[in-house]
Amino acid sequence: MSLTTPPEIVVKNRFLGFLIWQSIPSTAIFLFFKTFFISTLTSTTTTTSSTSRNPLLSFVPSLISLLTFFTFHLSQLIFSASFSLVSSPYPHSPAYPFELFLGLVRFFLLSDSSASLSPDFRTRAKVSLSFVLFVAACAVSGFVGLVSVCWVKSSGFDGDWLIGKVGFIGFLLGFLYGLFYVYKHRWVLEFPIIQRPPFFSFKMGLPLAITRALKLSGVTYLFSAVLGSILLDQFKGQVTVRKFIAEQITFCIGSFAVFLCWELSHQLHRVLHTKRFTFAPPKGSAAAETNPSEHLLAALEDSNPNSLLQYLAYLDLCMVCEKNVDMWRRAAFFEETGETYKRVIAVCLRPLEKLASKLAEGLESSVDKKPQLSKQLLSPTDSRLESKYCEPLKNFQLCAWSARTVASLTACSHREDRFGVAQLSGSNAAVISALLSCLLAVETFMGKKTNIQSPPHLMGPAGIKWATSSTGRIDGAVGKKRGGPLHSKAYAIADVLRTSIYLVVSAFHDEMLNSAKAGLLEKDWIISGKPLFGTRELLVQKLRLFLDFRAS
Repeated sequence: MSLTTPPEIVVKNRFLGFLIWQSIPSTAIFLFFKTFFISTLTSTTTTTSSTSRNPLLSFVPSLISLLTFFTFHLSQLIFSASFSLVSSPYPHSPAYPFELFLGLVRFFLLSDSSASLSPDFRTRAKVSLSFVLFVAACAVSGFVGLVSVCWVKSSGFDGDWLIGKVGFIGFLLGFLYGLFYVYKHRWVLEFPIIQRPPFFSFKMGLPLAITRALKLSGVTYLFSAVLGSILLDQFKGQVTVRKFIAEQITFCIGSFAVFLCWELSHQLHRVLHTKRFTFAPPKGSAAAETNPSEHLLAALEDSNPNSLLQYLAYLDLCMVCEKNVDMWRRAAFFEETGETYKRVIAVCLRPLEKLASKLAEGLESSVDKKPQLSKQLLSPTDSRLESKYCEPLKNFQLCAWSARTVASLTACSHREDRFGVAQLSGSNAAVISALLSCLLAVETFMGKKTNIQSPPHLMGPAGIKWATSSTGRIDGAVGKKRGGPLHSKAYAIADVLRTSIYLVVSAFHDEMLNSAKAGLLEKDWIISGKPLFGTRELLVQKLRLFLDFRAS
């Protein structure tokens, strides 16, 4: 799919397409369960009908079926539309109720209310409000959807049972499902490792969706059976055992149909919104011949931070640099002026620089706040960082794409850069320095100590290394517990960074070895200024480990 509309319309078109496509499985599920299960089951509880005496009553079942069909789709539309409130590729942190209360107090009591609330608090408050609205939408959708599925005019079930019991339980189930959905972070859009066709990706998620719907409907049935048995004891004269069993089976089938529609909508929403979008003009057009990278760069530079549009742009850029499918687009990065290449490298280094600088700032502040004796006795895996310094770790997907993109593009420049813009612009040194700084920062965060090794000429006659300066107070001093929630993300980011550095080192291995023998490795591959984390000597030492293929 090529870009024929402005980048801002991409996400809107995908959401509208999702609303259209989700109606297809919802319609099939409603008709299937309504025709073959609910109507067949409830017909056993009815008595002889008198519709033959009055021809006008023969239209009542069709009108009721049509009404329930539209109300069921209304419930699914409410549930699907609420995805736009919470779905995001970035795991935003909501504001807790106590924080919201204090924020409201400051907003109403202080005269300058706009300055009393920080931008971070406003963002977190909006996230919390979106979660509340989503849970409320799930509750309403559960009420309307379950009543629509279980409503059959000829069933003999009275309206009090449908609106009262079934509607109340549907409302409660939708409310609990919304809380479960938010608590498990299912609203976070996770991009698949391998991009497959949408139909195949949706089909692969069907077994999991059916299994989860069965589990949820089973729990619902147990809850309904307990509640129904209590009501049966209270109204023994009004409810027969046969009718009670039919009600419970009907309710179980209806809840499974509703949960299945929700799970399939969730699967379809994830598949359609994480599909790759090509930010490029049609091949062969005038724009493709003059400036094919402008659409992609506009989406990367002008989109809102951590938005779905930005993620789609980074995904498209990563696939262009890693794959050999759109080589004409990658060749356009190495145009003669070098401006496009520098813009691409700059936009990809931005998440990595933020990651390294935030971790460095947090590690420094964490060590400065501890007494000297505590610094000596504290284990690297026992300390803590403030949550604001760990925010970049949550953006694992963007950091991974950025590292893979700059590494692949740098490696490709070895054979595809005809004008030498990568070397002449200093981008190669900036890429290696950023990757090494991020790796050192993440390893320090994980509790790995890194010290500058003594050069060979400082070795004593017995092979003993004389003491040399350490990397500073931030190196190896602070880390997270191995079982912490962010440790797995830090480990994954470190693995991606090592792989990316090895990719560049493998492509320029001979050149780097020659520079090392001539004593120019630091000049050719490390920036002249202060790195984002550590020192230039530490970065050179780390790079030598990669040259010897001993970095791990």
